[in-house]
Amino acid sequence: MPTGFELGPLTIRYYGVIIMFGALAAAGLTTWRARQRGLDPEFVWDALVWVLIAGILGARLWHVFTPPPSMVAIGLTTKYYLTHPLAAIAIWNGGLGIPGAVIGGTLALYFYCRKRGESFALWVDMAAPGLALGQAIGRWGNFVNQELYGRPTNLPWAIFIDPQNRVPGFEQFSYFHPTFLYESLWNLGNVALLLWLGKRYADRLKTGDVMLAYLIIYPVGRFWIEFLRLDSSQVAGLNANQTLMAIVALAAALALFWRHRPGQVKKRKRRRR
Repeated sequence: MPTGFELGPLTIRYYGVIIMFGALAAAGLTTWRARQRGLDPEFVWDALVWVLIAGILGARLWHVFTPPPSMVAIGLTTKYYLTHPLAAIAIWNGGLGIPGAVIGGTLALYFYCRKRGESFALWVDMAAPGLALGQAIGRWGNFVNQELYGRPTNLPWAIFIDPQNRVPGFEQFSYFHPTFLYESLWNLGNVALLLWLGKRYADRLKTGDVMLAYLIIYPVGRFWIEFLRLDSSQVAGLNANQTLMAIVALAAALALFWRHRPGQVKKRKRRRR
């Protein structure tokens, strides 16, 4: 399967094109939501450059510090990346971690909001559905690179993986679970649910609740999808992504519950009187 094309002296990687398209789609949806709320849509495009740079940096750092077993087996360890800077920045070869992208992009948005005097909680609410949309699109980069697929399967929607891209120990299998597709569809459902929640419960949600909902919905899906993956990153014997997803989902659920606990509702009613 081709992974790019030549444009003069340049090699354009489909992986990078898909990532950029996902970022633009995310910004477009966020802009639309900002207009609906009477916010300045130009803020989205002004912040996008910083969020995108920090997101890619965070995604690559996550990969560098949590390389999957197949890469560790061929010597692409954290130590190797740290001693070979050119390999560490070669994102066109794949190797971007969604958790790092979300962390990096969120930090960039936080500092940019502080600089501009904007509400961080408000803007993460605006961005949450767009973030899920960007992920849904970006996951197709894994399809192009034939990476991050799941266990062997004979299901009708199984994908063929070229022999050179099969995880060690599974060379005898040809068809695998398209976990990138499962996550893409989960994220599309997340987009629809977040938009619905934001509209249906607009009078009951606090600023920041939509992002908290994202931090529950996405991690839950990712947690279960990780059971199917063959080449999940390991830290101290634990699946790094799955462990983080469980922690984030639980923390976000507790935060959402705490913000809307019964005592808080009564206090708001008394204040209105």
